[in-house]
Amino acid sequence: MNNLDYGVIGNCRTAALISKCGSIDWCCFPDFDSPSVFSRLLDYEKGGHFGINTSGEYVITQRYVAHTNILVTSFESTDAHFEILDFMPRYKTGDIKGYYLPAEIYRLFRLRRGTPRFRIDLQPAPNYARDKVSYSREDQYLKICSEENEKDSLYLYSGMSYEELIEGREVILRQDAFVLLSYNQKLIKIDQNRVDLEYQRTKLYWRNWSNRSKKFADYHPLIERSMLVLKLMSYHRSGAVLAALTTSVPEAIGETRNWDYRFCWLRDASMSIDTLLRVGHEGAAGRFITFIRNILIKKSDSFQIMYGIRGERVLTEETLDHLAGYKNTKPVRIGNAAYHQKQNDSFGYLMDVIYKYYQYFPGTLDDIEDMYEIVKNIMRTVVEDWRNPDKGIWEIRGKEQHFVFSKVMCWVALDRGVYIARMLHDNASADFWEKEAELIREEVFANGWNEDLQTFTQTYTNTDLDSSLLLMEFYGFMEGSDPRYIKTVEAIRDNLQFNGLYFRYKNVDDFGTPTSAFTICTFWMVRALYAIGKTEDAKQLFDELLEYSNHLGLYSEDLDFHTKEQLGNFPQAYSHLALINSAMLFTGEVETSRFIRP
Repeated sequence: MNNLDYGVIGNCRTAALISKCGSIDWCCFPDFDSPSVFSRLLDYEKGGHFGINTSGEYVITQRYVAHTNILVTSFESTDAHFEILDFMPRYKTGDIKGYYLPAEIYRLFRLRRGTPRFRIDLQPAPNYARDKVSYSREDQYLKICSEENEKDSLYLYSGMSYEELIEGREVILRQDAFVLLSYNQKLIKIDQNRVDLEYQRTKLYWRNWSNRSKKFADYHPLIERSMLVLKLMSYHRSGAVLAALTTSVPEAIGETRNWDYRFCWLRDASMSIDTLLRVGHEGAAGRFITFIRNILIKKSDSFQIMYGIRGERVLTEETLDHLAGYKNTKPVRIGNAAYHQKQNDSFGYLMDVIYKYYQYFPGTLDDIEDMYEIVKNIMRTVVEDWRNPDKGIWEIRGKEQHFVFSKVMCWVALDRGVYIARMLHDNASADFWEKEAELIREEVFANGWNEDLQTFTQTYTNTDLDSSLLLMEFYGFMEGSDPRYIKTVEAIRDNLQFNGLYFRYKNVDDFGTPTSAFTICTFWMVRALYAIGKTEDAKQLFDELLEYSNHLGLYSEDLDFHTKEQLGNFPQAYSHLALINSAMLFTGEVETSRFIRP
């Protein structure tokens, strides 16, 4: 069994994970990075959940409403059938730029046949299960109050009996019903008609969004699902893109590689936006550029590798010792101490997206000039820093080293800066950055290539291999036909592959030796094999990797080499963007109708 068999719902403000049995096991209100209301994912006993208990006679299946992020969990027996449609409202309002995206979950119970019987298992556990709750029955709703902080409350609306909900009494479903869990008190009447309206509006929004995407001849449902996941993981209010929706799902059971990924890494976000651009969604990229502009207000502002979803710079890390952790794997962490690390590769991804900004939607003259000041600031930083060691793409918390891939991405940053400068007729800057980029290239070829091993290595001074080197071709540092790249791909294939999956690296780091496969690295190998002409091997590897998604086509960060169980934070933007990019190697875009019936 794949133990991350969760569906995800959300509205670009927050999200929830729902198990294949219909239990909400992870949700943070009101925003992605807020304290959790349900965290059974991280502590089965006391984490809190919102489940549905049925007898063993029911067969439970799960799917998405086509082209949407609305999840359907179906319960069917010989004499009864009902479905739960879970969603968070998201749709445009009357204002041309306005969106409705409240912090709330609708659970719409649809009667399909017979008289189904079940029990509601509502166990909220606010503030990462640190607070106990009490219930207050009001006229129109049930108020769920935190005993530790009475101001921190939730509001429950339903056509069902509130006593049945609280006490877990048996419910007999004789007509459609609903439960609404909201962070805010509702100022409009909540009844079945209103719930149905919210459902239809949300369904129409997602279908319209999906319809604006490019269509592909092969793998389109998989590509579309990954696009919907990436969209859901963007924070609408700022344009930030999250690395994942969860914290502390471990890279390996029983180990301590447990991190909070509910933040915006420039690397992950830039890759996600680049992928969304490739499939036709310029709006998300435009909002991310706005996020960058808002966090770099002054020319002198320094860069971090990651930020809070509102642009916060301090992301203090702490542990929640009262939680047992996913499958009893501690520690559970919130915040992330990596925010102060130096990772020179980040500039390359960011400049790659900014270059596309100038290509696709530069805006007004003052917008162009504002963004160019950011470009020049990035270029100054890269010129000053590229010769120095850093922590590398994998955020190794030990000493800084001269990581080869960090040098490559510094070259990417300067290379894209040159293109932008030429576009804006700033030839003096372009000439200078071009010369600096060539110095990086020369140094990487001189110090990153190991003549004895006939491969590029992880750092200038070690002999270890690193899957990130597979991206040297993708970002244009060298051609796929270059013998040095081909030999590097073959060396990584021989040394980092195990049971059909790939390590990031195998050398000892601050936490020991890695023991799980990093999902995106296997996707990178797909691309690399394709680039060096081994297209059949690439296609075979890609099709094998598709078998390791969960039941809804979703991916986490890592995979167990032996069981293929998903591990790491979930769903992972990295994995889904890589799936899209890999799938596009083997399929062509097709022309289809621009209209899909709601």
